[in-house]
Amino acid sequence: MTTFVDRVELHVAAGNGGHGCASVHREKFKPLGGPDGGNGGRGGDVILVVDQSVTTLLDYHHSPHRKATNGKPGEGGNRSGKDGQDLVLPVPDGTVVLDRKGEVLADLVGHGTRYVAAQGGRGGLGNAALASARRKAPGFALLGEPGDLQDIVLELKTVADVALVGYPSAGKSSLISVLSAAKPKIADYPFTTLVPNLGVVTAGSTVYTIADVPGLIPGASQGRGLGLEFLRHVERCSVLVHVLDTATLESERDPLSDLDVIEEELRQYGGLDDRPRVVVLNKTDIPDGKDLADMVRPDLEARGYRVFEVSAVAHQGLKELSYALAEIVAQARAAKPKEEATRIVIRPKAVDDSGFTVTREEDGLYRVRGEKPERWVRQTDFNNDEAVGYLADRLNRLGVEEELMKAGARAGDGVAIGSEDNAVVFDWEPTMMAGAEMLGRRGEDHRMEAPRPAAQRRKDRQAERDEAEREYDEFDPF
Repeated sequence: MTTFVDRVELHVAAGNGGHGCASVHREKFKPLGGPDGGNGGRGGDVILVVDQSVTTLLDYHHSPHRKATNGKPGEGGNRSGKDGQDLVLPVPDGTVVLDRKGEVLADLVGHGTRYVAAQGGRGGLGNAALASARRKAPGFALLGEPGDLQDIVLELKTVADVALVGYPSAGKSSLISVLSAAKPKIADYPFTTLVPNLGVVTAGSTVYTIADVPGLIPGASQGRGLGLEFLRHVERCSVLVHVLDTATLESERDPLSDLDVIEEELRQYGGLDDRPRVVVLNKTDIPDGKDLADMVRPDLEARGYRVFEVSAVAHQGLKELSYALAEIVAQARAAKPKEEATRIVIRPKAVDDSGFTVTREEDGLYRVRGEKPERWVRQTDFNNDEAVGYLADRLNRLGVEEELMKAGARAGDGVAIGSEDNAVVFDWEPTMMAGAEMLGRRGEDHRMEAPRPAAQRRKDRQAERDEAEREYDEFDPF
C-alpha cells in the first residue's frame, strides 16, 4: 500500500456566491413598504496552509477533488445570506504549487504559509441594495458569481539541510540511522529505500536535518530507477553528501566511477552546481573497504572534495562527519539573506483606465473583455427584463457603447461579452431598450406611487357624490 506521495494533481472548486433576493416589504397598512431583499453570501475559498505535522500528500492522492461550500441566498426582511465556509487544506512544508502547464504559482515554505488556490464567488446584491432615488423599488436582484475552478499540481520538495546521495545499497539508510533518531528500512538488497527519510542531527549548538534520498543509478535524470521521482528532494538542501561504497561486490564499480556517475546525473537534472559537496567513504570497517578507501582518498582530495572515512555499522568517524556538516550548514545559514516581512504593494489603476477592451474579430463579431463587464454579465438574470435594462445602463455608464461606436459597430452587429468559451452574445442596438422600459422609467415600480386604499375609497365615494349631484342638477325641471 502506498504510504508516501510527493506529487498529486488536485482539482479544487471554490464556493459559489449566493443570489440576492428581490422582495418588497408588506405588512398591515403598508402593503408596499419598499424593497427589503437581502444580499447573498460570499462563497468559501480553498486555501492551502503549511502544517508541520503533515509529511505527505497521500490524502490528496486518494481524494483529489475538493470543494468549498456555497454562500446562502439573501432573504426578505433585509436578511443577508450566510457566507460559505473556507476549505483549509494542510500541506507539508516545502510544497510547490504549479498549474497544469508547469508554471510555479506558489512555493510554500514555513509553518502557517497560506495560498488561496481558488477564490470564492461574490454574493449578489438584493434589491434593497440596488434601490436609489431613480430606481425606488427594483423588481430584480443580482445573481451570485460562480467560484473559481482550478486544476493544480502539488509537488513536495523536502526541506532539509543535508542530502545523502549515492548508489543503492551504499549505506545511506544505515548512516542516517546512526547520525539521527530516524529508523529507515535497512536491508542487503538494492532499492530498499523507496521514500525519502528525514532525521534531525545535533552537533554542538547546531541542529540540522538530514535527508536520505532513494538510490540513484545511471539514467536517473531521464527516469530510470527511482531517481527522477526523488531528485526534487535535494533541491532545497544546503550541502550534498556523496555516500560511496568501498566494499561493493560488483567488480565493474569503484568509488571514483560511482562519484562520476552520480555527479553527471545531478548535472543533467540541473540547479545543483552551487551546492558544496562532501564525500563519505562508507564501510571502512571491512579490510578490503579500508584498503580501497586509502587508495582513492588522494584522488578525491585532489578534486577538491572533503573526504571522511566512516563505518555506520562500527560507528567509526561519525562524530567528525557530524560536526563538519554542522559547520557547513551554519555557514550556509549565515550567508542567506535575512527574511523580510511580507510587504503589501498597492498599485492603483490609472484614472483614465476604462477597465475593458473592445476588439473586432475576423468574423465581424465585436468582443468586449474586462473584469467589470464580464462580472456584471455573470450577475445578470436574463429572464428579467428589468435586470437586463440595469445591465445596459451599467455598460453604458462604463463607456462600452461609446467604444463600440468608435470601433465601427453598427446597429444589428454581433457583440460578445466574455471569453470565447463563456460569453454572452447579442445583436447590438444603440441605447438598447428593455421590455420594462415600456412601463415607465427603468427601475421604477409604479405600485409605490399608488395611493393608500383608504384614501382611494374616500376619493371614489366623493366622485360618486359629485356624479349624483351633477345628474340631479341636470334633471331639475326648475
